[in-house]
Amino acid sequence: MRIALDAMGGDFAPQAAVEGGILAAQALPSDTIVFVGIETAIQAELDKLGQVPPNIEIIHAPQVIEMGEHPTKALPQKPQSSISIGFKHLQEKNVDAFCSAGNTGAMLVASIFSVRVSEGVLRPAIISHVPKLDGSYGIILDVGANTDCKPEVLSQFGILGTIYCQQVFNIAQPKVALLNVGEEEKKGNLQAQTAYQLLKNNHKIQFVGNIEGRNLFDQSADVIVCDGFVGNVVIKMAESYYEILKNKNYSDPFFDNFNFEKIGGSPVLGINGNVVIAHGVSNAATIKNALILAHRVATVDLPGKIASSLID
Repeated sequence: MRIALDAMGGDFAPQAAVEGGILAAQALPSDTIVFVGIETAIQAELDKLGQVPPNIEIIHAPQVIEMGEHPTKALPQKPQSSISIGFKHLQEKNVDAFCSAGNTGAMLVASIFSVRVSEGVLRPAIISHVPKLDGSYGIILDVGANTDCKPEVLSQFGILGTIYCQQVFNIAQPKVALLNVGEEEKKGNLQAQTAYQLLKNNHKIQFVGNIEGRNLFDQSADVIVCDGFVGNVVIKMAESYYEILKNKNYSDPFFDNFNFEKIGGSPVLGINGNVVIAHGVSNAATIKNALILAHRVATVDLPGKIASSLID
């Protein structure tokens, strides 16, 4: 398997990206880690590390899309950027997955217009892993790709999340819930009430009803559905728990799982390719785990499984 990494993406690139890529290459000796970026900069970081694993490659990309650039303007203006070149190789199936801690907007736009949205998918979604009190994980989607969602889109998110949990977490019948302001069927705004009915009648999922914020981290649901505005607020608040407790010198196995470094990144579901977006402040360990997650996602062929489910 060949997994591409945007070596220029992230606040600490290329150092963190290259160091994380090396760690992933050691953890995945049967895979090839393909660094995409400015070759001289990548090579300089490799030279600092000394001995480099044999399963490393470099693809030169002379341009960089900076974190603050507007994605729809930057992509056409910088066709030789590390993100553009990475997606080109993903689209041409020269690599099996592509990871980046760079400009999230550019990664999303390139996902849609390069590898494109899978047939039958209304809107691609970014997912985030949710720690559970029993030590396991669930997922929440969307967490930023779609700040506004029609009820039909939320219903389909239930299918995307179900397939992810089945394939990656090996949960035979994932429980799907709608994040809402109350558990009762008629609670919430018109969007939530309509989405509830669609999810309830969706025969491809095991819908268990509404879930409130206080039950996010227990075993009430494996897949939590919401729009990207709400989801993004939730995950960033959850990340703050870990930071606050860390600053107070408190450690607990449950709260330690809120450290985004342990998961590495957020897969994009509903596109014709395997894409993982990592946090902009990713360090080497985070990059390593993002690449390992990309390996897992690519191994189970999520795009193929999603396409098959939606065609049925």
